This record gives sequence, structure tokens and C-alpha cells, in this order.
Amino acid sequence: MATRAARGFGQYDGVARAIERVGERWALLIVRDLLIGARRYGDLKAGLPRIPTNILADRLKELQESGVIRRVPTVRGGYELTPLGRELAPVVLALERWGWSALGEPAEGESVTREAVTTALRAAFRPDGAAGTPPTEYVLHVAEASVAAVVVGGTLDVVSIGPGAVPQPRREGPEPAFEASVELALDPPEFRDLLAGRLAPGAVRVLAGEAASVEHFVQTFRIEPVGGPAGADGAGTEAASDTGGSAASVA
Repeated sequence: MATRAARGFGQYDGVARAIERVGERWALLIVRDLLIGARRYGDLKAGLPRIPTNILADRLKELQESGVIRRVPTVRGGYELTPLGRELAPVVLALERWGWSALGEPAEGESVTREAVTTALRAAFRPDGAAGTPPTEYVLHVAEASVAAVVVGGTLDVVSIGPGAVPQPRREGPEPAFEASVELALDPPEFRDLLAGRLAPGAVRVLAGEAASVEHFVQTFRIEPVGGPAGADGAGTEAASDTGGSAASVA
């Protein structure tokens, strides 16, 4: 029988075993960033600026030993999720939706990364809401983080853009085609309120494109906070239904 780590919970249970492997501080944020694609050590450190270098090294070692991540043979210093690690995608997206209810206002020094914006969009994606809308590219600038999200039918493809963006894996198949595009500028609370349905489309700063595409964005992306809109400030108490798309619908 396999030997369990001394820091285990002493529980023969799936939840306990999962927390033993990914429940340490920073571990799930590392998984979140690797769900976007392979990352070098420096990329992970840049995306998690407050993590001490020794803790990052420890977490990477622990996640490797647990079979959650592995080194990328073709990328020096690179890491990627294993098939077991990629199975955490729906868990991370569910946590993103759950945590949306407790966001409140940004604290001093809190930043928004491209990986965080990408995860929020994946968690908020509604394939049914996208039905009937034209294939569209949504370019979002949330504070210093910029991403491009292409929605074609029931599929979502999000890539980081701008200076310092980590190169993304090559897509399988042709580049997605789109008929409309819109470029938006949002501060973090506006991004929160737009996904929560509390910011009117007409209040969004449109840098390029047509206003109709903002309406399509609102149809396509939504995170219902716990207890409804009031939950975005942490006030909700009712359980909300799961409104996010499945992991199979996003790329």
C-alpha cells in the first residue's frame, strides 16, 4: 500500500486526498495559470508576484510529486499540467464562480493578471447565450491585463495579448473566423460588475467596434453571484445555479 505523507489528514476520502495534493497555499493558483498553457518558472513568478521564490519552488516540486504537473521536455524550465492536473479545470472554474460572490472592492496592491481574466471569462462563458450571435472577437483591457476572446457558436478561445504576453500553444485546426469585433476598456470593478450583470452595456468604454457587440458580450458571459446581484458584494446567502459553460466548451 502506498505510503501517505505525514502531513496528510488521516482520512481515507477523496476530498481529503485532493486537498493533500492541491490544498496548500498558492497551489491552485499555479494550477489556474497552467490551465492557460505551459509556463516557465519565470512566467509563473511574474503572474504570482507575491509568491516567495522558495515557496514557488516547493509548490512546483509538490505538484510534480503528486502527478499534477510535469516538466515540459521541449521548453527549458517549463511546466505543464498532466492529464490528471487538467481534470482540475472544472474545479477551478467552479471556484472562480463561487469566489465571485466574495470579490468586493479591490484591496490596495491587488492586481489583475491575464490568467485571472482568462479564467473569469471561461467560468462566465454561456454557450446557450452565444447561440444566435455572430462569431465575434472581444478584446478586453482590464487594468494592465489584455486578452482576446473569440466566440464562434458554442466555443470560446481566449489568448493573452499585449507586451509580455506568454506565447500560447498553437491551435489545432484553422484560426477561428469572426464577423464582428469590439474592444473594451474596464477597470477591475467594472469587469466584475459587467460579468455579474450589474453594469449596463451602455456604460462600458468601447475603444473600437459596435455597441451591439457589447450586448452580445453580456448575453455570452455571465457569473451569477450567490444570492443574485447582491452577492457580488458578499451579501448573498442563497445558492445560485451553475451558469458557467463546461470545460469542454472552452479552449
